[in-house]
Amino acid sequence: MIERRLILVLGDQLSLDISSLRAAEPGRDIVLMAEVTEEATYVKHHKKKIAFLFAAMRHFAAELEQAGWQVDYVRLDDPGNTGSFTGEVERAVERHSPSQVVVTEPGEWRVRQAMDGWQERRGRPVEIRADDRFICGHDEFAAWAAGRKQLRMEYFYREMRRKTGLLMEGDKPVGGKWNFDAENRKPPKADLLLPEPKQFAPDPTTETVLSLVDTRFANHFGDLKPFWFGVTRREAEAALAHFLEVALPSFGDYQDAMLTGHRFLYHSVLSLYINAGLLDPLAVCRAIEAANHAGRAPLNAAEGFIRQIIGWREYVRGIYWREMPAYAERNFFGANRPLPGFYWTGDTDLTCLRETITQTKQEAYAHHIQRLMITGNFAMMAGVAPQQIHEWYLAVYADAYEWVELPNVIGMSQFADGGVLGSKPYAAGGNYINRMSDYCANCRYDVKQKTGENACPFNALYWDFLARNAVRLRGNPRLTQQYRSWDRMEATIQQAYRDSAAQFLNRLT
Repeated sequence: MIERRLILVLGDQLSLDISSLRAAEPGRDIVLMAEVTEEATYVKHHKKKIAFLFAAMRHFAAELEQAGWQVDYVRLDDPGNTGSFTGEVERAVERHSPSQVVVTEPGEWRVRQAMDGWQERRGRPVEIRADDRFICGHDEFAAWAAGRKQLRMEYFYREMRRKTGLLMEGDKPVGGKWNFDAENRKPPKADLLLPEPKQFAPDPTTETVLSLVDTRFANHFGDLKPFWFGVTRREAEAALAHFLEVALPSFGDYQDAMLTGHRFLYHSVLSLYINAGLLDPLAVCRAIEAANHAGRAPLNAAEGFIRQIIGWREYVRGIYWREMPAYAERNFFGANRPLPGFYWTGDTDLTCLRETITQTKQEAYAHHIQRLMITGNFAMMAGVAPQQIHEWYLAVYADAYEWVELPNVIGMSQFADGGVLGSKPYAAGGNYINRMSDYCANCRYDVKQKTGENACPFNALYWDFLARNAVRLRGNPRLTQQYRSWDRMEATIQQAYRDSAAQFLNRLT
């Protein structure tokens, strides 16, 4: 009797070269894929996110079958579906009696904890292989972090540049600098010729999924249609080619810009494909590098994009696995305000928040500055409980998985880890938003007013945030100038800021 293995492939592992498949044999082993309710509902994920993953999974299963694999695919509405990975592996073991279960390690802590109990639960060997789609493995990150007082991304990024050779000339960075971020903060211009990401019409398989999601997850956040995400490897590669041609040349200059009614600007919108496995992150970076070498993209654009992938993306994954599970409960500021209801509706008279949240609701997408400096900045300064804003980010974005989302929110956005990830809180008043967007020109609040009923709430919230957290933050060297400015203010002005913030927060509650 031929011994065969059961190969479990998760919904964010849609890579033909995933480690679980690499040593398997198509004519012998069986691939298990399962749409499970638990993964769609542990937070109430955006309808578009669920549809994207289920449609991409079904197309990937077909791709595997065409390559000669035997695929045991469990659909969400199949009779007997247990709704969990643990239950579906148990059922598949009963159906196929494999000699072994093999899976590539999951991205999320809670799933790994479940997997660690499978062997004892079923009495069947379970092999959990490393996910080598990432450049930096867990042991390598731990070795880099060992003995360091501060785990700063910039220094980690340089190691990843050396390791991959991306944008390197020997041991030196191309252009003589590691980081061109200072060139990537241009404000938006109204006359920019803005491209759109490549869009795809749903095929019959995707239409079936859309109908399923519309029925089963009707009470979840977000608009399901129009649905334009690619759901196959070929479509993801076409989206990459489109970005390289039409958007990458200006990506660097305007990556921090925001414009009313323009949701994508020069951003790639490739993260959902990379994080699901339809695009290989290193191959994407090689394509970006090639565009720069060929003169089709300036160095500030290529370096800025590559830094987000081999620097930031790899770094936050390292932080996640190093600091979990306690990291998820960090609350440096002791924040406990409930998440405002308008985060789910967009119903607010603050234009910047309304634009970002409405876009999120409709597209399951917002770019990194909208996430960090609009929704994240507001939540931190307002004192929202970090676990509530973390669950919101995890639910609403199509590219969100806990390993990448949690450190970005707990560490970068909310500073709830007290500085493990970032060197200072990313707090800002209305002037920053006004400089990097046109939102303030169409807002009911006046960004030039500092206090009072008609003043931009970000202005008072900024100083109130610094004042109420002075014990925790005064010692931060990157905030020395801000506290000097606060200390120079007359007591009446300080009180006006505190009163304006309190009045706004009371209305918010």
